[in-house]
Amino acid sequence: MASKQYDESSFRVLKGLEPVRERPGMYTRTDSPAHVIQEVIDNAADEALAGSAKKIHVTLHTDGSVTVADDGRGIPVGLHPEEQVPVVVLAYTRLHAGGKFDKRAGNSAYAFSGGLHGVGVAVTNALSTRIEVEIRRDGRIHRIDFADGGEQISELRDEGGCGRQTGTRVRVWPDPKYFDSAKVPQHELERLLRSKAVLLAGVSVRLDIEQATGPALTKTWTYPEGLSGYLREAAGDQEPLAPLYSSEKYAGNDDEAFADGEGAAWAFGWFEQPPPSESYVNLIPTVAGGTHESGLKGGVFDAVKSFVEHHALLPRGVKLQQDDVCGRMSFVLSARLLDPQFQGQVKEKLNSREAVKLVSGVVRDPFEIWLNNHVEAGKAIAEQAIRSAQARQKNAQKVEKRKTSGVAVLPGKLSDCESEDIADNELFLVEGDSAGGSAKMARNKETQAILPLRGKVQNAWEVDPNRLFANAEIHDIAVALGVDAHGADDSPDLSGLRYGKVVIMSDADVDGSHIQTLLLTLFFRHFPALIEHGHIYVAQPPLFRVDVPAQGKKRPARRLYALDDGELVAIRDRLAQEGVREAAIEIGRFKGLGEMNPEQLRETTMDPATRRVLPVRVRAGRLTETLEMFKLLMGKGEASSRRAWMEVKGDTADADI
Repeated sequence: MASKQYDESSFRVLKGLEPVRERPGMYTRTDSPAHVIQEVIDNAADEALAGSAKKIHVTLHTDGSVTVADDGRGIPVGLHPEEQVPVVVLAYTRLHAGGKFDKRAGNSAYAFSGGLHGVGVAVTNALSTRIEVEIRRDGRIHRIDFADGGEQISELRDEGGCGRQTGTRVRVWPDPKYFDSAKVPQHELERLLRSKAVLLAGVSVRLDIEQATGPALTKTWTYPEGLSGYLREAAGDQEPLAPLYSSEKYAGNDDEAFADGEGAAWAFGWFEQPPPSESYVNLIPTVAGGTHESGLKGGVFDAVKSFVEHHALLPRGVKLQQDDVCGRMSFVLSARLLDPQFQGQVKEKLNSREAVKLVSGVVRDPFEIWLNNHVEAGKAIAEQAIRSAQARQKNAQKVEKRKTSGVAVLPGKLSDCESEDIADNELFLVEGDSAGGSAKMARNKETQAILPLRGKVQNAWEVDPNRLFANAEIHDIAVALGVDAHGADDSPDLSGLRYGKVVIMSDADVDGSHIQTLLLTLFFRHFPALIEHGHIYVAQPPLFRVDVPAQGKKRPARRLYALDDGELVAIRDRLAQEGVREAAIEIGRFKGLGEMNPEQLRETTMDPATRRVLPVRVRAGRLTETLEMFKLLMGKGEASSRRAWMEVKGDTADADI
C-alpha cells in the first residue's frame, strides 16, 4: 500500500474561528449551549462588577435562541487603533482579543474579570448560526450581525439616537450540529442567573421564558441579605448548628502581598445535612472548586483549631484534621482575583496558587475574632469537629485490625506514612532518587508515602500477567499498593488497598511525560479498577520560578511559581500592576523535580492546599477508543501505525524538546 503523501502541502493552518469549529470540545462544553450563552452573560456581569450596569435581562425564545441585555457602557464601536477594525467585530471574531488584557499598561476596561483566556464570545460566535448585536453608546444605536459561525459579518449600522441610554443587547442562535442537545438547560441557566443576583449587590437579574401561547414566564432575583440569605435559602427548613457567619475583606493600596481590591466575600455554616457549597471567582461559577476553596477551608480550620486550643476543648489523644472541621460545613464563596488562572477554557476549577494564601488570609483572623465573640457558637462548631475526629480515628483502628494478618513485606525503599486511614493516605511514585529524597523531606509523614522509581518502568502493555512481577519496580509498586494485578473484566478485591490516592510525580519534560505514560499503561492494563474508582492522579509541577525582590518594609521578597508560559505572562501582568519593575524580577526554569528544595516541592506539588494534581479517568463511553489508542501507542507491533499517526497528528503536539 502506498504511504500517504507528506510534504509542504500536508500542513493546514486554521485561521480565524476555524480552530473552534474544528475542535469545539477544546474551547467549551459540547453537551449543550449552556457555556457559550454563559460567556455572553459573563460579559454583562463584568459590566455590573465594574459598577457600570444595574440590570441584566435574559430571554429564552421559542425558536431556541437566547437574548442577553444589560445597561452597561456598551461595547466600543470605533476602530481599533492598530487593527483598524471596529472593536465589536474584534470581540466577536478574534480569539485572544478583549477588554481584560491590558492591565500592565493600566488600560484594561476591567480590573476584575472572569479570566484571561480571551476566547469568550468569539467561541459563542464560532458555534452559532447567527448573532445579532445592538449597542447603545454615546447617544447612538449601533447594530451588527454575524452569521455562519462568524464567517459572514454585516456592516456596522447607525440606527438613530437613543438619548442617554447605554447598554448591549445580544441575541444568539446556537448551531445544533456542535452540541449533543441544542436546547439551553433552563435549570442550569436559572442557577447561574440567581448566583449573579447574589454576588452583584444592587443588580436586578431577570429571566423571561417565551411560551408558544400566552405571555412569557418571568423570574427575577434579588437578595437583600446577600450571600447569607442565599445560603439560608439553600438550606431550606434545616437550622444550622451555629449561626451563619458572613463577611468580606479586600486588599487595599498598601497591602504587602496582593493587588488593590483582591479578596473575598463569604458565608458559611454547619449543618447535619449540609446543602451543596458554591464558589465563584470574579462572578464565574467554579463548580469543580479550586484553590480559593482550599484557602477558605484552610482559614476556617486554622481559626477553629486556634479557638479549640485557646479554650482547651480537645480531649487527649484526639488530633483534628481539616475534614473534621469542614466536613459538615456549607459555604458560598465569592473571590476576586486580578488575573485568575483556570483549569480549561470552561473555567470550572480555579488553579491560581496565590488564591490559597489570599482567601485563607482574609478569612482566618476575622473568623477567629467572631468565634471568640460568640463562644457558644464556637463550642458547638468545635464539638462537632471533635466528634468527627473521634469517629475517624475509631474507623482507622478497625481497618488496622483487619489488615494485621498476612501482610506482605513492604519494599525497603518505600517511605511509608503513619496513618492507617485509606481515605487520607497518598502514595507518591517519584521519578529518580534525588527527587525522592526531596519528597521524603517535603511530605506530611502522617498521610503521605514516597516510593522512588529508578529509571523508566517497563512497558507493561503486552506483558503476561503471570510474568508481571518479574520486574522489580512493578513488583514494588504492587506490594506497596496492596492490590493484586487484574484484568478489565475481573472483580478485584480492593480491601487491601493501602492508599486512597496514587500520585504519579515526574519531571515536566519529555522523559517525565514518558514515565507518566508507562505508569498509566501499567495501571490501565493491569490495575484498571484503581482508575475506575478514581485512585490514580498525575501531579503537575511548575515549569518556572519567579523571584520578586522586596519593595520597602511593607512588601517582603516573594517566590511565585508558574505552571506554563501562560501563567508566567499572568504573573508578570500582576507584578506590573503592583509596580514591580520587570528588570528586578528573576525567572528560573526548573529542569526537574530534583532541582527543587523540599519547601518548594511541598508548596508546588505535595501540599493538598497548593498543589495541582489531575485525576485520571476513562471518558464515559470511550473505553474502546481508549484501548485502541493505548494499543497504537504502546503495542510492539504498531510501529508503522504509529508513524502514520504521527505524520497526520504530529503538528498538534506541544512538546518541550
